[in-house]
Amino acid sequence: MRKGADGADQWNALTTKCFNRDASCPTARIAIALDGIVISAPTVQEAVFTGGNVQISGDFTQTEARDLAKILEFGAVPVKCKVATVQSVSPTLGKDSLRAAIISGLIGVLLVMAFFFVYYRMLTIVVVGGLMVSIGLLWSIIAFISRSNGLALTLSGVAGIIVSIGVTVDSYVVFFERIKDELHAGRTMRSSAQRSFTLAWRTILAADTVSFLGALVLWWLTVGSVRGFAFFLGLSTLCDVIVAYFFTRPAVLLLARSKFLSGRKVLGVALPDSSAQ
Repeated sequence: MRKGADGADQWNALTTKCFNRDASCPTARIAIALDGIVISAPTVQEAVFTGGNVQISGDFTQTEARDLAKILEFGAVPVKCKVATVQSVSPTLGKDSLRAAIISGLIGVLLVMAFFFVYYRMLTIVVVGGLMVSIGLLWSIIAFISRSNGLALTLSGVAGIIVSIGVTVDSYVVFFERIKDELHAGRTMRSSAQRSFTLAWRTILAADTVSFLGALVLWWLTVGSVRGFAFFLGLSTLCDVIVAYFFTRPAVLLLARSKFLSGRKVLGVALPDSSAQ
């Protein structure tokens, strides 16, 4: 449709045909489409419009009228889209890549568990429980955002989650090493657990803050798959902070007070048997 007088003449010629139910417009309706979707299809009530004003009337609610006005207003604005990145992946390649990402993640988790079992012995059960809680929390958040905002878990997002395992492991290492130092100093497991988390919490919080800020900068400055990587890395880091304080801390404190660890080796240090005291 042209602008100015030529556009008005073209519009009036179209409305005249529809008003007279010409063969080219037998329904007397003019459809308004945006991106291939018909937004409104009003019936022409006048053959010629003067003054340059066209009005759409009907049985509209206030919300419907406001939404239609927004579409007509912003749909008329010329917007140019610039393609940032284009990547074509075959279904087979995508499936193979997803399988490889999941397998690599599982192998990484198993290797981490093996390291913890050899080095930290019985406290590995806290690590396993913490990872399960963290995965459950992360999955719940992703499912909620996916349902409400259409978030998709991409391969880059899976990579971000796998990288975040290292952030989670750092939290356990800092905490357990503090406990180990306290035990070597001659303190009991119960006293060591309480004192160690207080000392380790600042370090855990600082490390997670640095990781989250890095993910935030990546998300802000990048586009495409890198942004997905940054989003899931930041989300996983936040989950680590929550799990460290609300699960790892109470879990270790409960174990330290129980008889389960009595007479066992924890962090390479043999604990006294409480039943023998």
